[in-house]
Amino acid sequence: MHPILDGIDLVAFDLDGTLIDSVPDLAAAVDATLSELGLPEAGEKKVSLWVGNGALKLVERALADALGETPSSERLALGHQRFLYHYGRDVGSRTRLYPGVVEALDALRARGLPLALVTNKPFAFIAPLLEGLGLAEHFALCLGGDSLPEKKPHPAPLLHLASHFDLAPSRCLMVGDSRHDIAAGRAAGFRTLAVPYGYNHGEPVQASGPDGMVESLAELV
Repeated sequence: MHPILDGIDLVAFDLDGTLIDSVPDLAAAVDATLSELGLPEAGEKKVSLWVGNGALKLVERALADALGETPSSERLALGHQRFLYHYGRDVGSRTRLYPGVVEALDALRARGLPLALVTNKPFAFIAPLLEGLGLAEHFALCLGGDSLPEKKPHPAPLLHLASHFDLAPSRCLMVGDSRHDIAAGRAAGFRTLAVPYGYNHGEPVQASGPDGMVESLAELV
């Protein structure tokens, strides 16, 4: 196993950009929302730069880009509602696992390590995605962006995990693709591991100073 796992008793994973490439489905829902509101579509390239802070922030960024200004609270609320509708109608049909994910999760489970999922995606979408991708049995606990009062980069979700499993944060590893994952992990006292292929607002995740980097999660095993 990878040296970063030495002394680790729990591995927490981010979802979008770490385990799955979900931008095609997210962009389709964003574009359907914008079109419905009479605004120009954004496309996958832009949407990939906006992912990471939950659905509401994704919609806010899309509306601000299309309008050229910060959307009103009323327009944002409507856009958020319509995005959830469009995304919920077709969760995961274009979403794919990144290479090495299944191998890594299987090997970690075989070693007896509990695995958790900590994402800023709304909780309601997690189960359909995991079931569709064959990952539903891999995680002992899943937290969405609306599971707790705070979401990443706040450390609360990770501290909740450590408490749930009765582990010291220093015995836990946070694996993610963005500065929000690394910041949350560092603030919670977790060890941090980053992958470079996900969504980090166009910035190299190495700049966030993770404790380790792997090109593929397969390197964990």
